[in-house]
Amino acid sequence: MEKLWNSNYLKIWVVNFLIHTSFSLIVPLLPLYLSETYGASKDTIGLVLAGYAVVALMIRPVSGFLCDRFSRKMVLLCCNFLFAALFIGYIASASLTLFAIFRTLHGAPFGAATVTATTVAVDVLPASRRTEGIGYYGISNNLAMVLGPVFAIYLLRWFHQDFNLLFTISLLFALAGLLTSATIRMPARLEYVKTRSLSLNNFFLKAALPAALAMCCFSFSYGVVSTYVAIYVEEVLQLEEGVGFFFSLFAVGLIVSRLGGAKALAKGRILSNATLGCVFALLAYVIFAAVPNSFGLYSSAFILGLGNGHMYPAFQNMFVNLAEHNQRGTANSSILTAWDAGLGIGVLCGGFFAEYFGYDTAFWVAVAVNACGAVYYYFRVRPHYLSHRLR
Repeated sequence: MEKLWNSNYLKIWVVNFLIHTSFSLIVPLLPLYLSETYGASKDTIGLVLAGYAVVALMIRPVSGFLCDRFSRKMVLLCCNFLFAALFIGYIASASLTLFAIFRTLHGAPFGAATVTATTVAVDVLPASRRTEGIGYYGISNNLAMVLGPVFAIYLLRWFHQDFNLLFTISLLFALAGLLTSATIRMPARLEYVKTRSLSLNNFFLKAALPAALAMCCFSFSYGVVSTYVAIYVEEVLQLEEGVGFFFSLFAVGLIVSRLGGAKALAKGRILSNATLGCVFALLAYVIFAAVPNSFGLYSSAFILGLGNGHMYPAFQNMFVNLAEHNQRGTANSSILTAWDAGLGIGVLCGGFFAEYFGYDTAFWVAVAVNACGAVYYYFRVRPHYLSHRLR
């Protein structure tokens, strides 16, 4: 059996971990920074932070096209360089407007870097271990999202709210990712791909459209719950440490399911893994909406982690298996675009329903949309994948 953890796969795994760590170090604390440093109001903070997500979403399809048209390693290096360089803008910003500009621009290299890194990971994996390797690759994201915020909180306590130090450390993590990516050796046959005529399929994998629609439903529900759980916990459940514990249990569930799911994926059980993830996720949202207390909050967090940890790698394998080898960048950008689109719509709709109909309604809407996605997956996505997969 071919070696899974070859040096290049290990390096891109580390690169992905470093990128997401530098990202997650500052994300949970930016609202506090903007409020304390610039006196920004809540709606202003929302606008400043939304720009990053919008630009990241817009760049995903373009980055997939660039990955498939040019040297993937060179695209990765350029993205990582820009991602690191823009942290300097945070430190140098002397006004809220300037900070907002740098923050918005930062979404582009992050969105492109994550697409490119995932594509490189698929390239350097041996074909016989690719399905399993994609499952393990996601653990690098999960670890970063768990460790980054905790590390950042302790740093701010130790150094008396020195946000510039936090930005500097994020910059160092990003530079470490850039240096590590420079040492990756790409398979020669994948370094350059002949150009194809431009079409929509260069930017979004049309063969994966059914899977993308299902993914939008799943991320819609996650967008509603993950965005408004903090306010819900504080105003309705009145649990002081509830939010931190919720996301910690969610992360534990993700890692547990990623480890177990990777073994199932290695045996080719992509659809069964996806189905299990859909069931777990739907169960989690039902518990979250139906049991408004600490038990419902914490149990749903862990089960939701199990669901997403099984579902996302399975769907990612579906996207890759529906694409030609010279469309891997497009495949990876397509699943990320679908996830981001559903997430953004969920955040907007969740806010509307919470404002005018209450949190209960917002969370039951999340349940309904997730259920629609699960039904659509079973009756449309599964048969479509079985009839159109290339490997």
